[in-house]
Amino acid sequence: MIERIFHFNINCTDLERSLAFYQLLGFKVILDFRAGMTSKEMAEAFGMQTADLKGVHLRLGDAADATRIDLLEFTDPPPTGRPYPHLYHTGIGRMCLKTTNLEQDYRDLSAKGIVFLSKPKTLPGTSVSIVCFKDPDGTFIELLEGDF
Repeated sequence: MIERIFHFNINCTDLERSLAFYQLLGFKVILDFRAGMTSKEMAEAFGMQTADLKGVHLRLGDAADATRIDLLEFTDPPPTGRPYPHLYHTGIGRMCLKTTNLEQDYRDLSAKGIVFLSKPKTLPGTSVSIVCFKDPDGTFIELLEGDF
């Protein structure tokens, strides 16, 4: 059962510059993977050939269930494109919804016609499972079960 929004993903071209900006706004780092990570499972879940990236999870305040920002800099493939030119542009990067039963939600949503980018994937060295799909406008949505 989907229970809440877990995080919003914000892709950036310079992680340290963006991190300093969000810290200026009062965000605190709660998960740090600036050293980088490569994950075949994450790449498949995101519908990509490769996913080499570095990043941080940030939140405001100390509540464990506060919505996070997932600030990422992709190193392979490198970032492309430009930021949205105005506030009325359609879509966001990716919204992550936390669930208590990823497999059941995957089956239920598949039966309702949702097309996923892959089958659910467990991230290496964790008990966290993810799967992604798109909304009608093409905005990516991720389901996540487990805790970092």
